[in-house]
Amino acid sequence: MITKLKIALALLLACTLNSADAQKIFSADAEYKAKVKVFVVDAEYKADLIVYKEDAEYKAKGNDGKWYFVDASYKADKIIFFVDAEYKADLKVYFADASYKANWKNSSKKHLMY
Repeated sequence: MITKLKIALALLLACTLNSADAQKIFSADAEYKAKVKVFVVDAEYKADLIVYKEDAEYKAKGNDGKWYFVDASYKADKIIFFVDAEYKADLKVYFADASYKANWKNSSKKHLMY
C-alpha cells in the first residue's frame, strides 16, 4: 500500500514539475491582460528569443522557445500581448521555420517566460 502511494505521489510530482515550465501561450486582446509584452522582429539577430510555433502541446515543454498557442487564458502558462512597437516590448521574438532553431539569444530575459 505504501509503495503504491509513493509511486502515485512521485507521478503526481513529476507531472507537476513537467508542466511548470511548459510554454503554453495565450495571446491576449489587450495589453493590460498580459504578463509579457512581445514584439515580433524581422530578423533573427534582432531577437531576444527565437520562437517556433508548435502544432501540439506536448512538444512545447521547457523554456527554450517552443510555444504552443492555446485558445483560452486559463489554459496558458503565459499570457502575452503583441505590441506594435519595439520600445513597448518586454521581449523581442523572431518566429523560426524549424523547431531546432528555437533558442534564447538574450538569456537575461529568460525569467520573463518562467
